[in-house]
Amino acid sequence: MTIREKYKTEIVDEMKKLFNLSNNLEVPKVEKIIVNIGIGKFIKDSVIVADIFNSLKNITGQKPVMTKSKKSISGFKTREGLEIGIKITMRGKRMWNFLEKLVGASIPRIRDFHGIKIKAVDGGGNLNLGIKEHLIFPEISPEQVKNIFGLQVNIITNAKNREKGLALFRLLGFPIEKEGIKLNTK
Repeated sequence: MTIREKYKTEIVDEMKKLFNLSNNLEVPKVEKIIVNIGIGKFIKDSVIVADIFNSLKNITGQKPVMTKSKKSISGFKTREGLEIGIKITMRGKRMWNFLEKLVGASIPRIRDFHGIKIKAVDGGGNLNLGIKEHLIFPEISPEQVKNIFGLQVNIITNAKNREKGLALFRLLGFPIEKEGIKLNTK
């Protein structure tokens, strides 16, 4: 059973019981996933930037967009309009496929992983993950990687508060640690 099917059949009913909701439309749902990579230290090397671009394209199955700086910052040696990041926004079927891959294959491959901290879910019920190595994704072959880079994954929901967001992510299968207790994932 995929995460999307599980959400429709089991999670909606469970969330309605947990929070005493009367309507299926009141149940929080995942609206979009944003994957972001900062390429500030690789700006001068176009080969590395192209490699990062292609890796992100393989991971998500969607063409990334280059993001530009909004203002000049001399300390970071950036100018206004300089391409300093790569991002992808996923919705619909690609979003659910990425969630399936993230929960089922990628998060368990993180080295020395003890669960996602509760602080990763903000007050609006959105999950913000920082991934240090892109090698955790099954599409990336470690033998062919020249540069390891990190990425940020933001999972945006329409939950109104942190409690509903935490409950949704736990029911979706994210290994979020309990209050002050680290999960033993081995």
